[in-house]
Amino acid sequence: MPHDSLTDAARTVLATAEPRAKASAARGLAAAWRAGGISGIGPAGAPDRPARPSRPELRPATRVPRRRINAAPAGRIALLHALAHIELNAIDLAVDLVARFAAPELPRAFYDDWLQVADEEGKHFLLLADRLAELGAAYGDLPAHDGLWEAATETAHDLLVRLAVVPQVLEARGLDVTPGMIAKLQAAGDEDSAAVLRLIYDEEIGHVAIGRRWFLWLCGERGLEPQATWQHLVRRHFRGALKPPFNEAGRRAAGLEPSDYLPLAAAETAAGR
Repeated sequence: MPHDSLTDAARTVLATAEPRAKASAARGLAAAWRAGGISGIGPAGAPDRPARPSRPELRPATRVPRRRINAAPAGRIALLHALAHIELNAIDLAVDLVARFAAPELPRAFYDDWLQVADEEGKHFLLLADRLAELGAAYGDLPAHDGLWEAATETAHDLLVRLAVVPQVLEARGLDVTPGMIAKLQAAGDEDSAAVLRLIYDEEIGHVAIGRRWFLWLCGERGLEPQATWQHLVRRHFRGALKPPFNEAGRRAAGLEPSDYLPLAAAETAAGR
């Protein structure tokens, strides 16, 4: 028997607070979609905020302790905890995008792609949660910040803005920093954690590529020049700064060219940010 509509099922994921249950629900939603067990797209709509567990405590980013990767478990636990928090938010961001922006003119491939993202973000969270458990810790043990969902709120009014900022700025930043994290984990002798991050890195290239592909598609539908449009939207709706060093190889593999983002970074540098 078919399940509820896709958007109803997506809202169920968003309403799930327990982190492992949310990750599993996102993976189950993607599997049901692939198997043809969803009855249709359904009406668009999403809550202002997804359900969240009581822990971790959410603080401003400036009040979250810095992570130091070394041989001591505490630093590696802090890193993995921060990454697990990012992945939990990434589950909601992918599912929210499907529920909030569903529309008749979007091709089925759009939903295929973003449910693949939700599935893989769920897998990433569970891998990180399992690794934390192996180190004697759990997601929720440490404070975290709410910056990712602040970006979701800022981009909730327009699919084009969401595609400009979340995959092509926030997730692209992950491509810049993850190789260095992997190297530090290996230097600390933590090959198990490094292996998890290598898998996440490889799949995140695909997520950025998906965001780029659908941004370009929507620019075409609206008759907009992609590069100028992206730069304008990032200047207007991204509150942070684009800061080097950039992983040009990883970004190029995802479809981002230096001519896209270097002018924004140069403008930030000139402004002294």
